[in-house]
Amino acid sequence: MPLKKLIFILFLFILYPLNGQRKKTDTLYVYEKVIVYDTVYLEKALKIKPLGIYFNPSMIFNSVPVTQQYEYISFMDTAKGIAIRPRKFEYGVEAGIGFKNSNWAKKSSENRQQLGFNAGIWISGSIYKRFSLMLSANVYHWNSTFDLDANREDTWLNGYYFTEDQKPILFQKFNNKHFEYAVQLKLFYEWKKIRPFIGFLANQNVYTMQFMVPENNILNKLEDFKSKQINPGYSFGVQYRMTRKFLLSLEYQEYK
Repeated sequence: MPLKKLIFILFLFILYPLNGQRKKTDTLYVYEKVIVYDTVYLEKALKIKPLGIYFNPSMIFNSVPVTQQYEYISFMDTAKGIAIRPRKFEYGVEAGIGFKNSNWAKKSSENRQQLGFNAGIWISGSIYKRFSLMLSANVYHWNSTFDLDANREDTWLNGYYFTEDQKPILFQKFNNKHFEYAVQLKLFYEWKKIRPFIGFLANQNVYTMQFMVPENNILNKLEDFKSKQINPGYSFGVQYRMTRKFLLSLEYQEYK
C-alpha cells in the first residue's frame, strides 16, 4: 500500500510539468534585414595631350570709330539693315492763347487787353552744349475790343487824311479785330526740364480802316485801307519740358 501511494505521487509530479509546458505561450520575434545599394562615382583628373588643335587668343575690336567731341556719327543695325542717325534738328507745331495791349485799345476802349489765339511752326537745332536756336513763324488772331464809326459818333480818328500821292481821304470806320504775322528767332539754354530763352522778332499787324476817297474830285467812294508796316521787337520767356514731345511755354513780346 505505501508503495502504491509513492508511485502515484511521483506520477503527479511528472504530469504537472508536462501540463504547464502545453499551456505556455511563446513570443516569436521576426527581423527583416534591408540592404540598400548605391553607386559612388569617383572623379579623377586625366592629363590628355591635344594633338593638332590650336586656338587663337580672344581679341576685342572697337566697332565705333573714334570721333571728336560733339561730332555726329551714324550707327548701322546689321541685323535689320537699318541706318540709325542722330537728329541734328527738331521741329514741331505750337498753339496758344494770349493777351495784347496796344495804343489803339488805350485810346478807344476801357478794355485795353485783346484776347487772341495763335498757331505756328518751328524748327530748332543745337549750337553748343546746352544752347540751341529756334526759328518760328506764327499767325495770331486778336478779337475786337472797340468799333469806331464816324457816322454815328465823334471819334478821335475823325477827320481828313492824305495818301502818299497827296489825295485827301475822310475817316469812316475802324475795328481793331485783326490778324498778326510774326517771324521769331530765339536762343535757348536748357537746364534739366527748364528752358529760358530770349528772342528777336519781326511782325506785321493787318488792320483794316475804311475811308471815303475822292472820285472825280468828289469824296463819295468807300475804300478799305490795310496796314503793311513791319515792326521789329524782342521777346523773352521760359519753357518747361513736360514730356519729350510736349512743352509748356510762357512768353512776353514787345515791339514798336
